[in-house]
Amino acid sequence: MGPFVVVKHRNVSSKFTVPLHILPPTSMLQFNSARCYSSNSKSDDEVPRLTHTDPHTGEARMVSVTEKVPTKREAKAIGRIILPDQAYQLLKENHIHTLKGNVLTVAQIAGIQAAKATSNLIPLCHPLLLGLIDVRLWLDDDNKSVECESTVQTSGKTGVEMEALTATSVALLTVYDMCKAASKEMVIEGIRVIEKTGGKSGPWKSNL
Repeated sequence: MGPFVVVKHRNVSSKFTVPLHILPPTSMLQFNSARCYSSNSKSDDEVPRLTHTDPHTGEARMVSVTEKVPTKREAKAIGRIILPDQAYQLLKENHIHTLKGNVLTVAQIAGIQAAKATSNLIPLCHPLLLGLIDVRLWLDDDNKSVECESTVQTSGKTGVEMEALTATSVALLTVYDMCKAASKEMVIEGIRVIEKTGGKSGPWKSNL
């Protein structure tokens, strides 16, 4: 079957489709101006794209948020560092703390400081006034790991996913730094955003 065209009669609201092969030559037809639609159901703003690169030149650019309306935003990121048995037991017994302080406390403060410095570390991130930075670390005996979850909040024009990721990353790097004297066979893994709220895209939760 050949393609179809939609024909709309003047002063008649009904529409019907007519096979193109039974229509007269196009020179004999008169059409009102038509608006073309994409077959993609998403608008241009919803189509995934790399917003930090110029679509024509590929050059890096900072996204303008000048005209955006501030909203409450929150993001959570998690990660872990897995330690060998001996290093984990030393950490659990709180032996790795004499020279640089308590490991988890120092890592927590490092994560908070890192979130505040995100725009200095990630070139195209916007500097944000953060309203909350909550970094939590705890021991997981089953995995012989230190687990970390960072929550960041702001009332602003752009999200805080990068701040949450940076907080978690640096907190876990700090654990590595403070435990490397006991073992260098540590693995940092699973750093990812698990939840965000606010902004045009609305709430989101990871399915992983």
